[in-house]
Amino acid sequence: MTDDLHDKILAGERDLDALAGELDKLRDAFPRRVNADPERVEQGLARLVLTLIELLRQLMERQALRRMEHGTLTDDEIERMGDTFMKLEQRMTELKREFGLEDADLNLDLGPLGRLL
Repeated sequence: MTDDLHDKILAGERDLDALAGELDKLRDAFPRRVNADPERVEQGLARLVLTLIELLRQLMERQALRRMEHGTLTDDEIERMGDTFMKLEQRMTELKREFGLEDADLNLDLGPLGRLL
């Protein structure tokens, strides 16, 4: 075997070791078993839905702020959006309380990608 081919094989092994390490991190991020308890399933689904809503809310607020900074919104539109965001925040607080969730529960750990929010 040539030295060049031997070096490529060794480099490939290091890449595989790094990949295996990342897979181990992912395995730790997900539960080993699915919990079929109906209450836990409902809470898990609520957590996922509320996380998506929170992500979209944050994106919409950032977009609204950009539009306000650029002067593309009327005073009436700004007022309506403020009211809408306040009502959404109140409803999110109610839903989190109802399902026994906190803000930290909505910030999902995506393993090597980091935290969602």
